[in-house]
Amino acid sequence: MSRFSIDFRPKLFSTLKGYNFATFSKDFMAGIIVGIVAIPLAIAFGIASGVGPTEGLVTAIIAGLLISVFGGSKVQIGGPTGAFIVIIYGIIQQFGLGGLAIATIMAGVMLVLMGIFKLGSVIKFMPYPIIVGFTGGIAITIFSTQMNDLFGMGIEDVPANFIDKWICYFNNIGNIDWWSFAVGILSILIIVYTPKFSKKIPGSLLAIVIMTLLCWVLERFAGVTSIATIGDLYTLPSGLPEWRLPALPEGETIFSTMQQLLPVAFTIAMLGAIESLLSAMVADGVIGDKHNSNTELIGQGIANIVVPFFGGIPATGAIARTMANINNGGKTPVAGVVHTVVLLCVLLLLGGLVGAIPMPCLAGVLIMVSYNMSGWRTIRSMCRQSRSDITVLFTTLLLTVIFDLTIAIEIGLVLAVVLFMRRIMENTSISVLKDELDLHNDGEADDEKITIPEFVEVYEIDGPFFFGVATKFEEMARTRTSAAVRIIRMRKVSFIDATGLHNLEIFVDASVDNGRKIILSGVNENVYRSLERSGLVEKIGKENILDNIHVALNRSFDVV
Repeated sequence: MSRFSIDFRPKLFSTLKGYNFATFSKDFMAGIIVGIVAIPLAIAFGIASGVGPTEGLVTAIIAGLLISVFGGSKVQIGGPTGAFIVIIYGIIQQFGLGGLAIATIMAGVMLVLMGIFKLGSVIKFMPYPIIVGFTGGIAITIFSTQMNDLFGMGIEDVPANFIDKWICYFNNIGNIDWWSFAVGILSILIIVYTPKFSKKIPGSLLAIVIMTLLCWVLERFAGVTSIATIGDLYTLPSGLPEWRLPALPEGETIFSTMQQLLPVAFTIAMLGAIESLLSAMVADGVIGDKHNSNTELIGQGIANIVVPFFGGIPATGAIARTMANINNGGKTPVAGVVHTVVLLCVLLLLGGLVGAIPMPCLAGVLIMVSYNMSGWRTIRSMCRQSRSDITVLFTTLLLTVIFDLTIAIEIGLVLAVVLFMRRIMENTSISVLKDELDLHNDGEADDEKITIPEFVEVYEIDGPFFFGVATKFEEMARTRTSAAVRIIRMRKVSFIDATGLHNLEIFVDASVDNGRKIILSGVNENVYRSLERSGLVEKIGKENILDNIHVALNRSFDVV
């Protein structure tokens, strides 16, 4: 009996063996650059999620540190990401910050359990059209949340619902502040054109520096005071984050809250697992390494369990920051640790400067984030594929935009499964043969055709014998004329489920009651074991379960 073992081997500890100053210098420089890249993103994601800049920075620091220390990838950089914005905002609207903290802790526990039970290959079970669909939906939703700040409308209570949000925007179109809009557009242009003259300088950081200085100049020398800044809307960081227990929603117990939050916690866990493992897989392809997916899930889980106690939000591996780490020479998780130190310095020493960042500039940063994650090129190419994939993709996308991510993933998965089953059914055929059987290229014999005796009927099942096909088999069997011997040819049946076994048993019982004999041909080992467990081998008789159609036809003369 094999012993259960936990596959938890953080990359940090294995990479420290033989670690030297040359490697550290590369990690140190990469960590500083990634920390600088992460500053505007952490602040922007925190604000867009409905919390604030401090919470975004705290998440990037604590979660980033824990993911680097306990994760299964050498170069993964963790922190808040755009994928969580939509679901975090919805949880806060319904359950408050306490509900968000509890949901994040629950999601962290789920991620740890997924790693413990070695479900690191979970990404393989998520259909690609769903991933593209909800990523595109999230991108559209993030874009729509930034219109208030981009245009400087000053709406204090923007509706959470997508349609109501845009109705609200159109109702306030007369309140546009053109100075704010100009700052937002200039920020987008800086981000777009920065890579054309420098691959090292992050466009988002350059936009924030330039626009913050510009807004200061406009206020100081031109009297422009209409451009909102972070300091106008949020309490700025003023020291190390304090440990605190999550507060329960008013009138709720811990168990009732957990029960209500279970679906969204599962969505956070799945989203975190998918994004972190996708990021790690992309990184593997660039650096020629192989991450440990189970360890990565446990590391992600630990981070999400701890960070809510400091006021943080859900975190996962971030593809953009991970690639920035690789491109700037990061070799080990030490680079991720250095990046959190940079962010900690910002939190403790530069709070006043953070407050001067204009909100339209952050809106521009997030609009570019939404554009980059939209995957519109992938969506365009997938529109040339099968209709079922297109259906799943756009259903998931629309449900993400109009309702929420939890519903989108649930319905998207169900729809993907249903369409997959339909595809299998379409590719699984059942035919009833009399008089002659064509064996050309079927791998059982060199003969092309053999004659079927008059008293024999051959049922050929070509494909899996599962619930979607079992009913078709039963209906076909009822409509056929009776024969003394019925041979069921199963050489292409890869598996049989409970419904298939049940319908086959009904068919066998009805045939036996009418004095007809049943012979099975070409049953593989897995299907045979299923038949044996169900008792069908005993009913049919081992002597009537044969290797190929020639032996089965010869046997039919003996049982008549």
